[in-house]
Amino acid sequence: MLGAIAAGGALGAEVRYLVSLANADRPAFPWTTAVENVSGCLLIGVLMAVLLELTSPHRLLRPFLGVGVLGGYTTFSAYAVDVRVLLADERALAALTYLVATPLLALVAVIVAMRFTRSVLTCRRWRTGGARR
Repeated sequence: MLGAIAAGGALGAEVRYLVSLANADRPAFPWTTAVENVSGCLLIGVLMAVLLELTSPHRLLRPFLGVGVLGGYTTFSAYAVDVRVLLADERALAALTYLVATPLLALVAVIVAMRFTRSVLTCRRWRTGGARR
């Protein structure tokens, strides 16, 4: 299991690095980190909904994709550093906004993605006339 998590984490961290290269210059607000964290949480919501619909997913699928890939892609440690940098730059309002908005948006992303994915899967199952697989 640790090998699956480590391999997934390496892959997720590489993707995060590539995303950060797209916005290499340090902007006034840490948009890249916010987008990585919120989009990663959105994907976690999709993944969890899909895994719940599978009758017998491989036991390493959730650790590899959820903990590894998406855990490596999201970067809440960089989020904490970004808050500190904003405070050090005497940008308290931006730091407070970022501090509150990021976890709130991440949580909303997980919930919305999970609900949407489950409804799509339910609709698809209903259309095909199949039971849960």
